Amino acid sequence: MENIRLLFIDDEVNFRETVVKRLAKRGIVPEQAGSGEECLSILEKRDIDVVVLDIKMPGMNGIETLHHIKEKYPKIEVILLTGYAATQDGVEGIKAGAFDYLSKPVELEHLLSKIKQAHEKIRRMEEKRREAKSRARMKQQMITTERLASLGTLAAGVAHEINNPLAIINESAGWMELLLKKEELAEMPRKQDFEMALDKIKKGIDRAGRITHQLLGFVGKSDSVLSEVDLKEVVDESVQLINREAADKKVEIVQEVDPSFGTIWSDINQLRQVLINLLTNSIHATGSGGKITIILERVGEEVVLTVRDTGEGIPKENLERVFEPFFSTKSPGKGTGLGLFVTRSIVEKLGGKIKVESRLGHGTSFFVNLPKYHEIKEELEENDHFDVLGIINKGLP
Repeated sequence: MENIRLLFIDDEVNFRETVVKRLAKRGIVPEQAGSGEECLSILEKRDIDVVVLDIKMPGMNGIETLHHIKEKYPKIEVILLTGYAATQDGVEGIKAGAFDYLSKPVELEHLLSKIKQAHEKIRRMEEKRREAKSRARMKQQMITTERLASLGTLAAGVAHEINNPLAIINESAGWMELLLKKEELAEMPRKQDFEMALDKIKKGIDRAGRITHQLLGFVGKSDSVLSEVDLKEVVDESVQLINREAADKKVEIVQEVDPSFGTIWSDINQLRQVLINLLTNSIHATGSGGKITIILERVGEEVVLTVRDTGEGIPKENLERVFEPFFSTKSPGKGTGLGLFVTRSIVEKLGGKIKVESRLGHGTSFFVNLPKYHEIKEELEENDHFDVLGIINKGLP
């Protein structure tokens, strides 16, 4: 009974206070109001489950108040109080969404019974909503599991196709590197530019190889290596890797780094993948002449990496779904919908958290909170979210 949040509205002060005192003795301590206007004012400030509302009141009457309650607070149940000669008002109230109506003078036990029934209805409706939400989530998880398992089977073949050209590129890059070291090419024009380009090719090959191995689960848990990481250097390197794509779209990339930032202990390769995923997303979402800001700051024992763009923004209804696997707002063929899902998996494995804020037409911000010192998790919590690598492994033949 004490869990029921009740609001009792009646302009007859003596009647109202008498009923309130008797209800208090039974374990319900209601809020009180003497008018419809006062009722709506209380509802703006407090959470209420059940409203007991007199119909005949000066100013805003009970039926008008009921309409306002149901329009603004549809989950609240309303019990109307009518005079003996005004039962038609009670019927009108039922049609307008009231739970029930009682005639004055009201019997306390009858009123208590109706309040309990109304509260029980609220509880049942809330349970139904939770069950429906849970069923929808389970259905989505089943669909996701099936799709990821299918992707796992496909990934085994795709990895072979990717690794073969990577090996050829790597061999060719090595051969070109040997050529550049030969004495007859010592005075070659723009030799440093060629060496820099080869270095970028080798780093790209290395990164592509790691991604392929991670996708297939060929890299064991012991391969996650903790080291002292200078995040500023990771940011600089990541910006260089995507700089050409940003330049082609005329997107400016700005860095704001706390001078006293220092280093953290984490996995440099996985952090680089997170940052490149976020930057690539921002470039795709930002139009020509836009701006991406990378912010590094320390907050207590954590560091916060923020990637903020001036792009088109994400609709509010999609904000909770951007980290779901296969969810993408890009046109068909432009994205897999796995980038942010994998990004969240990596961040959480590193002991961090990622969140997103966005406004349509004003841009999007991704915030990655990371601990300064962290031991790599062996496994993610079972109910947190799907482990894309684990599910893909299970799908392998």
